[in-house]
This record gives sequence, C-alpha cells and structure tokens, in this order.
Amino acid sequence: MSHAIRIGIMGDFNTKYHSHPATNAAIQHAARALGLTAESHWLPTPSLAEPGAEDVLASHDGLWAAPASPYQSMEGMLAGIRFAHERDWPFVAT
Repeated sequence: MSHAIRIGIMGDFNTKYHSHPATNAAIQHAARALGLTAESHWLPTPSLAEPGAEDVLASHDGLWAAPASPYQSMEGMLAGIRFAHERDWPFVAT
C-alpha cells in the first residue's frame, strides 16, 4: 500500500476566495483520476517565515503557492517559494 501524496498549499486559507476551496477539490480530483490518495495541508504564510518552516515544507511531497495576495506574510510566501526553487522541489503556482 502506498502512502498518500502530501501537498503543502502555501497561503492563508479564506473561504471568501472561491479559489481556495477549489484548490482542495482540484487536488482530490487529480488524485482520484490517477488512482492515488492525496492530503492537502494549508501552510499559513506567517508560519513560513518562522524557525522550523523548512522542516514543515520538506515534509510535503510537493508545494502549491495559492492565489489571493496580499498574503499575511509576503516574507513567508517568498521563503516558501525560495525553498522550492533552491531544492528543485515539485512546485505549482496559481
């Protein structure tokens, strides 16, 4: 049995942005179409600027930069993007 693919969604979840719940749905839809199991975890941008953030990011198989700026922490969002870029981590931005 394979493990669930863990997707870290970097962004500040807000139900007012229709794209946020749709992002969760898109990940689940893609996983089902591929016969996989996926877990999505929202990673608030302020947390990405804190010590230990790299460990949290590294615990995910791929990262997704969510739409709907301004972010609560642009510093945190840029740190997450930099993490993916410098490590050639699977990364999607919308």
